[in-house]
Amino acid sequence: MKNKLKILLMVSGLFLLSANSMAETAEQIDIKANKVLEIFKHKHGASKFLSQVKGYMVFPSVMKGGFIVGGEYGEGVLYVNNEFGTNKEYYSIASGSVGFQAGVQKGSYLIAFASQNALDSFRKSNGWEAGVDGVITVVTWGAGKDISSISFEKPIYAFVFNSKGIMGSVSIEGTKFTKIIPSKTAVYDEIENMTD
Repeated sequence: MKNKLKILLMVSGLFLLSANSMAETAEQIDIKANKVLEIFKHKHGASKFLSQVKGYMVFPSVMKGGFIVGGEYGEGVLYVNNEFGTNKEYYSIASGSVGFQAGVQKGSYLIAFASQNALDSFRKSNGWEAGVDGVITVVTWGAGKDISSISFEKPIYAFVFNSKGIMGSVSIEGTKFTKIIPSKTAVYDEIENMTD
């Protein structure tokens, strides 16, 4: 039994390590995030909703996988709406879990900060955890519902979707968000590697 548990932990660890080694450039994250935003904005009221929030994060490709022991990882961008326009910061998303699970899923997350206090607290933290440092409300809605009709009673909202549309019954609790500094471009990476 101990050997099986060790093997499961090693496999899950390899999944997380391989996810961490997939670090993308800022340019790659931006391109993928823009594609996800275009999909999201096709939902009725989405553009208006995004203009009303204090900031929003887009994680274009979050991978979840495991067998008994699982993990999740992705990289994304935070857009902060302010009087000067929109600022960008980059974050990773990661979590681990133990329980009955098997397989791999890929999805996109859009997390919107309706409250300035929630956004400020998130940005000031050194590793923010959902369910500990703040609560994220996962939104589900029907095809005809106007996203801009969300009441803004909660400080943070999340939309989780894949190529088939919005995914309900998804938990983000326990997910850790960490600020990252991706390189500017792949060309920049090559120049850095040549000088090392």
